[in-house]
Amino acid sequence: MPDLLREHFQLKETIATISARDQRHIEAAKRSIHQERRLLEDFIGADPFFMLTLEPYDLAKDAGANSVPEIVRQMASRSAVFGIGPMAAVAGTIAKFAVQAMIDEGARYAIVDNGGDISILNDQPILVGIYAGASPIQGLAFEVSPRQKPLGIATSSGTVGPSISFGCADAATVVSQDLALADAAATALGNAVQADNPLDRCFQAIDRPGIDGALVIRGEEMALWGALPPLRRARVDLERITRA
Repeated sequence: MPDLLREHFQLKETIATISARDQRHIEAAKRSIHQERRLLEDFIGADPFFMLTLEPYDLAKDAGANSVPEIVRQMASRSAVFGIGPMAAVAGTIAKFAVQAMIDEGARYAIVDNGGDISILNDQPILVGIYAGASPIQGLAFEVSPRQKPLGIATSSGTVGPSISFGCADAATVVSQDLALADAAATALGNAVQADNPLDRCFQAIDRPGIDGALVIRGEEMALWGALPPLRRARVDLERITRA
């Protein structure tokens, strides 16, 4: 079996780690990121409100709705499920499309980690580490079994990274077969985590069709909900965290 390749790739705000067994598949992911960002930027150029709103974006009001790029459609529809703005799903949607481009090139192993929003197609077991910043809960990872269709694992945080969050979660992680949906859900879950509310109640914010399960870490507390990959003890290599 060929050795795994891993490449750090940055295009403007998109900061990704791409993993594959063939350089052709990595190049396919990079082309997809370029293409989808260009389509998204063109749409935002015509309607900056799409990037600014923190509420659901109504594509039906767009006069050119028939020509709306698929990335815009998915960002708008997935975020609307949770009553939030479409940019909440941007990283996950870009990663999702990139892995699909790799699959279209014949990849059976394809991973794109776009700043903690990860699309995974793996033909061997892998560990996906959970990073919770300054929380004492460390050294945990999901063990993802081999699969024939992509899996999405998305994480939001109110204490780590640049993403907008109105909560105080050190990590709000959501698992779904649809990474665009998982990304939006992780934002909604992170928003629901406040300093004085029980963690198990936060999952009500994402209890929607298509969400498999979720995990929240807040300081010394952790709560799990739904169907998740098995948790394992693991050394989380900080050098593997996708960042600028």
